[in-house]
Amino acid sequence: MFKHSIFLRIYAGVVVLVALVAAFGYLLVQIINYQRAQEYRESLTDGISYVIAQGVERQSTEQQKKDWLSDASDLLELPISMIDSNKIELSRSEKKRIEQAQAVVRYDTQTMNANMYIGLPHDPQHLVFVNVNKIGERQIKALPIFILDYLIYYPGQEKQYLDKIREHFSYPIEIQSILSLGLDSEQIGRLRQDQSILLYRDSASVRGTTISIVSPVPNNPSEVLVIGPVPMFNWMPFQLAAGITLLSLFLLSLGVYGLILPLQKKIKQAIRALDKTKSGDLSSRLPVEGSDEMASLSSSYNDMASHIERLIEAQRELMRAVSHELRTPVARIRFGMEMLADEDDYDFRLSQVKLIDEDIEALNTLIDEIMTYAKLEQGTPSLDIQNISIADVLCQVEKETQALKTQKEIELVAPDESVVAEAERRYLHRVVQNLVGNAIRHCDTKIRLTGGIDDRGDAYVCVEDDGEGIAEADRERVFEAFARLDDSRTRASGGYGLGLSIVSRIAFWFGGEIKVDASPDLGGARFMMTWPVKKATK
Repeated sequence: MFKHSIFLRIYAGVVVLVALVAAFGYLLVQIINYQRAQEYRESLTDGISYVIAQGVERQSTEQQKKDWLSDASDLLELPISMIDSNKIELSRSEKKRIEQAQAVVRYDTQTMNANMYIGLPHDPQHLVFVNVNKIGERQIKALPIFILDYLIYYPGQEKQYLDKIREHFSYPIEIQSILSLGLDSEQIGRLRQDQSILLYRDSASVRGTTISIVSPVPNNPSEVLVIGPVPMFNWMPFQLAAGITLLSLFLLSLGVYGLILPLQKKIKQAIRALDKTKSGDLSSRLPVEGSDEMASLSSSYNDMASHIERLIEAQRELMRAVSHELRTPVARIRFGMEMLADEDDYDFRLSQVKLIDEDIEALNTLIDEIMTYAKLEQGTPSLDIQNISIADVLCQVEKETQALKTQKEIELVAPDESVVAEAERRYLHRVVQNLVGNAIRHCDTKIRLTGGIDDRGDAYVCVEDDGEGIAEADRERVFEAFARLDDSRTRASGGYGLGLSIVSRIAFWFGGEIKVDASPDLGGARFMMTWPVKKATK
């Protein structure tokens, strides 16, 4: 079904294309978000890692450094230790981050744990290692403690040094008045008790949900340290959604164009062929590829072009042949009229009138043959298809021929009256009549007329004679209009070369064929027309 319908193939292709683009978009989002998540983790840890590094380096002895890290581990409830930097293999980008006083974060998606490595500016032989196996309110509220611990070494200069470390943070860090935050009494009470609070803000803007950490500043009850707002990680921000959507639409448009391109190519071929046909060139043909609608269109166009080309050629041949056939009886009529004008003998004048009448009847017969042939040749005739008894038609033609007193023996081998086939009675009668008339003119003494249903299940009518027959080389040409195999087209023999052409066209419109060969019994020609018993419906 899909093979025979180009539109169903396009629809199916679009569905598959949408599925592929959706899968590609999903994978692309996952890849981008993996990188974004890594950058997000690093941006969150850069500032606090700098503060931790500064806190460690302020300790004068190795033991003090270890004690400081132990206190930090207890505060964060995370394993923190100092390790030898030579034991950790760092990539080029990770080394660069260490040199820029930034943290290296390695996240394990299986265990959902992160290992954080912090460099020490004045001790490149060691790294601070933090195993982040959990992130909760405890860890978040501990962040201001490290910042305040850093600022406490610079009494009276807290804001200046806060500005110094702010460049290492990707989110705001400020000391603000407690009254400017719009806190409720419970939150202010917790700050008075030296407790940090978390503020959540859910915004419909591009920034989305954010979190802020508010911590009291020692010895300054009117001011607080505000860290944030820190945006929560958004797996599908507007920029990413818009970019993926535009990319998907672009890929879909390319895919749809690729699906339609073969159809467009075939349509252009059809347009070029039609343009050539319009200009009078009927030799152009379309390639028939596959079995879809365009293949059917190409086949129909080729059949139409061939039919038109054949019609034009047949019309030219018909005009040439008609002009030739009309000259002889017209010339005889003109000659007879001149003889009448110059002759006074009554009996002679009567004989001339009779000859002129015969020529006029010949002209009528010729015109009737030409009209019938042209009607069958130029297009689909109007056929009144009915169930016809083959024996009835054969018997009718046999009686009509016997009435002509041809002095020829006519042998009728008719089938049973119940043998019927779908046909137009008038045209089937014309076929048998033309074949019998042709056999009468060329037989010696006998013709045979048969019909029925053959072994293949097709209906047939057959006319044989005992004449000289038709040479094998001329058996195809005998069905051409006005074909002259001998010089017998005279007043005595009759015929104009259209009878067999008419039979051939009737056989074509019946969906059958007409063939001629040698009669195995009588020795002359055998003409047989076969056609389907039941006409095929389109």
